[in-house]
Amino acid sequence: MSDHDLAGKAGRPAAPSRPTLKTIAEMTGLGVTTVSRALKDAHDISAKTKLRVRKVADAIGYHPDRAGVRLRTGKTNVISLILDQTDKVPEFARRLIVGISDVIRGTPYHLVVTPQSRTDDPMDPVRYVLNTRAADGVIITHIRPDDERVQALSQSGLPFVAHGRCLSAPDHAYHDFDNRAFCEMAARRLIARGRRRLALLSPPSEFSYYQETLAGLAAVAEAENVPFQVLGGIDLDSSSEVLRQAGMALRHQDYVPDGVICGSELCAMALIDGMIQSGMNVGRDIDVIAKETSDLLNFTRPRIDSLREDLIVAGQQLATHLLDVIEGREGASLQSLSAPIPVWRNDI
Repeated sequence: MSDHDLAGKAGRPAAPSRPTLKTIAEMTGLGVTTVSRALKDAHDISAKTKLRVRKVADAIGYHPDRAGVRLRTGKTNVISLILDQTDKVPEFARRLIVGISDVIRGTPYHLVVTPQSRTDDPMDPVRYVLNTRAADGVIITHIRPDDERVQALSQSGLPFVAHGRCLSAPDHAYHDFDNRAFCEMAARRLIARGRRRLALLSPPSEFSYYQETLAGLAAVAEAENVPFQVLGGIDLDSSSEVLRQAGMALRHQDYVPDGVICGSELCAMALIDGMIQSGMNVGRDIDVIAKETSDLLNFTRPRIDSLREDLIVAGQQLATHLLDVIEGREGASLQSLSAPIPVWRNDI
């Protein structure tokens, strides 16, 4: 190395050192062990001391060295959300993430989102996490009745929680929307509005919530002695244009419904657009009730009734359950359902 290079290095200001537990200890006059335990919210450290330590840590920008933590404890302080990318409304992902973040804020955990395409092997991101131990816990969505991801995670011992229920392994931790109640409430609402020929734009049949949705509609239809059909050739994964075309063709079918239940607001909007183009009057000739997870239906015409799934609450419940599983609680004791919230925009 030349004298010029050495001179350049000598004159270069040193990079600021990263704040450490020792830095906080020196600033507070406490021991390094006390500082460490205060940041971990140890029960034998006073609230006053914890607050004092946290204020100093925040002021100097202290963050644990995650590589060091992993070497010492084997923990990553990461929660992995494996998120299906086929949902039509981006609000699904955003609201779920907001809810999860609300719960893990103030904990050592950080959220890492792993996108997953429906065209890929659903086991790929799970295998990656299991093989690399890239997370301390996993959240999975779009659960199937016999879901190999649930079985693999259960066998591995890695903490996980599902947004949905695996029927072949019922003891896992989950939070789910009560899709059976959604369909029951929607069907009763349509019947109360005088509708007597019901139809369902169903979820894809490979998912657990397809069975719950269909069971809810069938129970009410049988009790009220009204016919119903699942709309053929389309489902909630169909493109908006395919759904629009299906809406246009609806009045020309052998079975012409006067009440449709739809598990997605965006799908309902596409279907309704086709109905209107074909000359059907939504609200007079036919009613549509949708599940909503965003505010879209507050700004559309015609006004339709809906039942709301609060995805922020779902994210909060999923994160709470996962933290409990990480702490050692049994998955079978961590199972919850969200009730549909009626949003009636029309009179009976």
